[in-house]
Amino acid sequence: MAVAAWRHETSDRSATHQRQTDPREEKTIQHDLHGRVAQLLATAILRGDYAPDSILPREAELMERFGVSRTVLREALRTLTSKGLIESRPRVGTRVRPKSAWNLLDADLLDWYSRVAEPMAFALKLQEMREMIEPYAASLAAASHTDDTLPALEAAHAAMVAARNVDAWVRADLQFHLCVLSACSNELLIPLGALIERTLEAQLRLNAKRADVFNASLAEHTAVFEAIRARNAQCARAAMASLLGVTRGRIEG
Repeated sequence: MAVAAWRHETSDRSATHQRQTDPREEKTIQHDLHGRVAQLLATAILRGDYAPDSILPREAELMERFGVSRTVLREALRTLTSKGLIESRPRVGTRVRPKSAWNLLDADLLDWYSRVAEPMAFALKLQEMREMIEPYAASLAAASHTDDTLPALEAAHAAMVAARNVDAWVRADLQFHLCVLSACSNELLIPLGALIERTLEAQLRLNAKRADVFNASLAEHTAVFEAIRARNAQCARAAMASLLGVTRGRIEG
């Protein structure tokens, strides 16, 4: 069904492409097509349709399956090669790499994986990652926040206080955690926030919906915020650990 719908979509786009002559639009269409094929093929690999060490179908079969040109397909395959999912070998074909080689610390790959992984298992893996990083990040933020980074954290906390529905709460909650990373004054932690942003947002939304009320963890967030603002690194670390303990309880409950 998904492949049929995709082929219909690409057919419509091909017709549109034939009516357009603007080279810039042609480049955009080609990029969009190869990105979509990369996503579909990556999702199939991550879902287990193609096992690690197996050989993908030949180019002609994949071109027919997705309804795209060889140029588009090869660009999609190059994308997946750069993300560690596949590799091409002469006289062998394109092989799915072992899971240990997959670059799941790639924003696209992590997002696609989160959509096909077993939900509970993925939620707990993301939670483990947060528990390793965020309590210490909160202590760093308490020690290192500046006049440039604290106002953003204050604004995110204020938005959480003011939230009147799940959507507003989740947006503010996500921003709060990203601002904690930014306030660490460690430029290596900021990309980490961008990496997990999409998957973290989904987890925060699920947690809010599982709580008795969407803002049930406001007090825990406030404790983190106040400790950071007061430059109390030890309390900030403990408060974030406590907050994440509440999060784990909702995931497991």
